[in-house]
Amino acid sequence: MPELPDIADYIEALKPRTIGQSLVGIRRSSPFLLRSVAPPLAAFEGRRAVEILRLGKRIALGFEGDLWLVLHLMIAGRLHWKDAGAEIPKKRGLAAFDFAEGTLILTEAGSKKRASLYAEAGREAMLAHHPGGLEVLEAGLADFAAALRRENHTVKRALTDQRVFSGIGNAYSDEILHRARLSPVAMTGKLSDAEVERLFAGTRDTLAEWCARLRRETGAGFPGKVTAFRPEMAVHGKYGQACPVCGTEVQRIRHASNETNYCPRCQTEGRILADRSLSRLLKSDWPRSIEELEGRRKG
Repeated sequence: MPELPDIADYIEALKPRTIGQSLVGIRRSSPFLLRSVAPPLAAFEGRRAVEILRLGKRIALGFEGDLWLVLHLMIAGRLHWKDAGAEIPKKRGLAAFDFAEGTLILTEAGSKKRASLYAEAGREAMLAHHPGGLEVLEAGLADFAAALRRENHTVKRALTDQRVFSGIGNAYSDEILHRARLSPVAMTGKLSDAEVERLFAGTRDTLAEWCARLRRETGAGFPGKVTAFRPEMAVHGKYGQACPVCGTEVQRIRHASNETNYCPRCQTEGRILADRSLSRLLKSDWPRSIEELEGRRKG
C-alpha cells in the first residue's frame, strides 16, 4: 500500500500538472470505484483544480466551488500521468481524470478492487475522510509521546494505526523500528522516555529521508514505480538477508497477509520472535535466539 512518502511524491508530481487546469471529464471503467452519490461527477467538469492535500494515505483534489475528489489507493491502486485522452488500460484500469494538458489514469492490480473514490461538497466533508492520526513530521515530541501512549498496544500496531499516526504502514514501520532499535512487539505502555524519544527521532528521520529520496528519484517526471519493497530498505522485505548494520540475518513475523521484518541483534536483544504459524507447528523446536538458530544451521 502506498504510504506517506509515496503519497507525498504523487502529490508533488500532480501539483504542476493539475493545479490551475480545468477538469474536462471523468471516465470510469469500474462501477465499484465511486463510493458516494452526491455531488455527481458531472459537477466537476469544467472546474479548475485549486488544491491537493494528503489525508493520511488518501489524496484529496480540490476544485473551484469547494468540490473535492478523495482518492484512496488501498493496497494495489496506482496513478499514472499520460497524454490527454489516453485510454484506460483494459485489465487494470479503473478510471481516467481528463485535464486539458494530460490525463491521470488510476489502475489497480489484482482481482479485488479496493481502491475508492469519493466526491464531496465542502471542506468539512472532505476532511472527514482523514482518519485523525498525528502528522509526525509536523509534531513535537510531547504530542508524539501522548499519541503513542494513549492506548497500550504493540509499537508496530500503534505506528500503523491511522487513527494514531498518519500515513505510516507496514513497510515504513519496519524501517522506523529498525532505525529506532526497538522490537515490533514492544508494548507502548512500557517504553521508557528514552525509547519514546528514539522512536520519535527514528520516525521523523525515516519519513523525511524517504520523502526526499523519492522526490530526487522522480525529479520532474511522474512516479513510475511505487512499491513497498525497495533495495535501499534496511529490513522490510529482506527476510533471510543480512542486516546492513550488524550483518545478522533479518527475521520475520507473519500474520495473515502481512509480514513484519526485523533484525534480532539490533532490535530484540538476539531473541527470535514467535511466528504465529511456524512457532505453533514447531513448538519446542522453535529457536529462541539468533545464536540458537545459527548454531542449528552450522550443525
